[in-house]
Amino acid sequence: MADGVTERTEAVPTRERPLELHGQIAIVTGAAKGMGGPICSALAEEGAGLVLAGRDTGAIEEHVEQLRERFSDLQALIVRCDVTDESATSALAASARERFGRIDMLVNTAGVVGPIETAAQDVALDEFRSVLEVNVIGTFLACKAVIPSMIAAGHGRIVNIAGTSGLRGYRNRAAYSSSKWAVRGLTRTLALELGPHDVTVNAVCPNVTNGARMDRIVTGKAERTGRSYDEVYADFASQTALGRFVDEDDVAEAVRFLVSERARNITGHDIVVDAGWDV
Repeated sequence: MADGVTERTEAVPTRERPLELHGQIAIVTGAAKGMGGPICSALAEEGAGLVLAGRDTGAIEEHVEQLRERFSDLQALIVRCDVTDESATSALAASARERFGRIDMLVNTAGVVGPIETAAQDVALDEFRSVLEVNVIGTFLACKAVIPSMIAAGHGRIVNIAGTSGLRGYRNRAAYSSSKWAVRGLTRTLALELGPHDVTVNAVCPNVTNGARMDRIVTGKAERTGRSYDEVYADFASQTALGRFVDEDDVAEAVRFLVSERARNITGHDIVVDAGWDV
């Protein structure tokens, strides 16, 4: 007691947070590498079962083992899938339905970077086509494969990974920028088509994101411009309002929100996660 006042220390109450996605099933393409890994972790943390798709099943298996160390009750199915192959994406959706009987979410993270610091006239046609095949056709085919199940269920969530390079011109990245603009257009069109079935379709637009892909971009730009890695990295970071890159976990948090009931009235939109690059 001090000055007639009784001092009390109250314990802060703890509450178990309900799992927002318990019992739901999510397909994630590009599931183990880059943003796919943190996105799978975020969905598993909310209780979702996972269908993890990609070409490198070894990397996916390692990721699932790590997830099971954290979530012992995780339901997971690994499917080898080339998203540019329609028969493969159809089989992916069929495998998910056969194993779990439902598809509630699709998150399209599979993608490629393509030529870096290369003027349009110097981009080989095969390189340009390859970027569009993975980033655009791959996103479209995965969506096409799951849409019938979501329409039948009268509910669903689709999240496509676009990028800030699809928000404005991106000098010397013609293939990649074109593909991300296309993903945004696909996202908005699907939102209009699927809205009557309570299926939301949104895009997350990250800036250059810390990780292996960012390292390739910075290294490639450094080699082509004759600058050091640190100089290129600092130049990229200085272009954002916050003066830093974003992390893959930041992208995962945006996805976690968009697939939840909290985002039930958000569709056809871009959630920009860029530390203030496109402002």
